[in-house]
Amino acid sequence: MLNNPKTSALLRVVARLALGLGILVMSSGVATAQVVLPRTLELNPKEMEQNGFIVAQEALQLAQFQQFQEALIRAKLAVQLAPQAHEIWALLGGLYLTVDEPQEAVVALERSLKLNDQNPGVYFNLGSAYFRQGQYAASIRVIEQGLALKPDATEEWFNLGNAYLKLGQTDRAIAQYRRSLRNDKRFWPAYTNIGLVLYEQGNIRQAAKNWEQAAEIDPKASEPKLALATALLKLGNEAEALKLAEEALRLDSRYGTVDFQRENLWGDRLVADTQALLAKPPLRALLSQLQPEQSALPQP
Repeated sequence: MLNNPKTSALLRVVARLALGLGILVMSSGVATAQVVLPRTLELNPKEMEQNGFIVAQEALQLAQFQQFQEALIRAKLAVQLAPQAHEIWALLGGLYLTVDEPQEAVVALERSLKLNDQNPGVYFNLGSAYFRQGQYAASIRVIEQGLALKPDATEEWFNLGNAYLKLGQTDRAIAQYRRSLRNDKRFWPAYTNIGLVLYEQGNIRQAAKNWEQAAEIDPKASEPKLALATALLKLGNEAEALKLAEEALRLDSRYGTVDFQRENLWGDRLVADTQALLAKPPLRALLSQLQPEQSALPQP
């Protein structure tokens, strides 16, 4: 499972926004010749910065309503008005991350850190941006910098584990997942991903125990239920496997596709075994109903 920061993570990026209004007004004048020459606008830097925060506040409000493209336009304007405001660069980077433009997010977030290197949320968002670009070592580096400032960030220990997992450092990955559980014993994604690692190592029973724990914490989570169903099939309990798999697919049928499984860090062994489970006639029929547009269903 991946833990991709959504709107809530974005909203943590900005610590504060100015409330004062500063309006830029171009004064009118009387022309003294037949040709009217453009007047030079003298901009007050303080007023520009105030207006930058006002525009950034508008961007943040739009983001809260998930109007991300409109928010992005305003955030770009805001950093032009207040180029030294680290909060606004952080907001812009968070918005780029939300609209899946990680390269642009990296530029904005690194600029924010140059202005203020004490904001853990910026390190965490930058880690997510590097992760999406496949720069897992860079992701680890900046997430660790953020955790040095905010060690109680449960989700970030989890994200750190994901980066180690992508580098094939499974022992370190599990250590980070367990560290997130020390912060929050009910953080079920960590149990899920520990199970993903154990399953690939051939420890099916222990993987199943972790998925059971995750499913107990959040009965509406599709991923651990489907993974547990696969493990139960391998352990010889087909009836319970079919029951759990049906529940999981009805909760989120995307987990019935290989692409979505791999996107959520499922390994080769679990993907193959899950496809064998989904090839069972009752589940094939269910998937054809839930994913009528899916042309490549598991073959029996």
